[in-house]
Amino acid sequence: MADDDTTQEPTRRQSFKDLSEDTLGFGQVDLRTIRDLLLRPRQVLEAWMTLGPTANGQYTRPLKLYLGLNAILMLVLFLRGGSSFMLEGLPPETLAPILEASRKTRDGFLADADGWMSLTMVPILSLFYALATAPLLRWWDPEKLSWQKSFRSAYAYLNVWTVPLLPLSWFMYGTDPVAQALSVVMFILGFVAFLRTGKGRWYQSLPGGIGKGLVLLAAIGVAGMIGFTIVINIGILAGMVS
Repeated sequence: MADDDTTQEPTRRQSFKDLSEDTLGFGQVDLRTIRDLLLRPRQVLEAWMTLGPTANGQYTRPLKLYLGLNAILMLVLFLRGGSSFMLEGLPPETLAPILEASRKTRDGFLADADGWMSLTMVPILSLFYALATAPLLRWWDPEKLSWQKSFRSAYAYLNVWTVPLLPLSWFMYGTDPVAQALSVVMFILGFVAFLRTGKGRWYQSLPGGIGKGLVLLAAIGVAGMIGFTIVINIGILAGMVS
């Protein structure tokens, strides 16, 4: 009987691993990486930077994990009704001539625009966040990183920021008061992620960390505005020609 229990335990564990990978696309290594990003992000960053992108098989690649996390965010965005709220938030004097030029009803135009906006918003914003983050982390890192390692560190930071956002993601999209409040929470989590992850590498003292964290978030904010502008124009173009 004891031998049966011993045999069944690995089977149960393997069944859980298989279920996780089949349903979420995350295997054991991915889940371990997510856990450690929440509990000890500085150690995960050091492992990625010193042992390579998989930390000798201990963690998943930061870019792979970031793409997986963003796939979840894209799914949530679709389930929440898409990204048409971005166009609906435009001033009437801006949206009216666009609707007139498209020769469509408001609902028809927004439906055509929403498909492409929902498809492209998360990937485009994620790319712009990485492009804003990598140069600053390369500048602040004492190791004089290559661009490859700079983007690895950027994706490490963005993963630390994104993981705790997942439970909030259902409420993040839209223009309602909850979504607006969560934009502040998102900023705070990004700031905390920088302080938790970068001490000893990106900054040495707390005042320095606060200053650099604010600079980084300002750069990401500017990159985000550029990304949002591109997404909105993609939506307008799609609404015109679809």
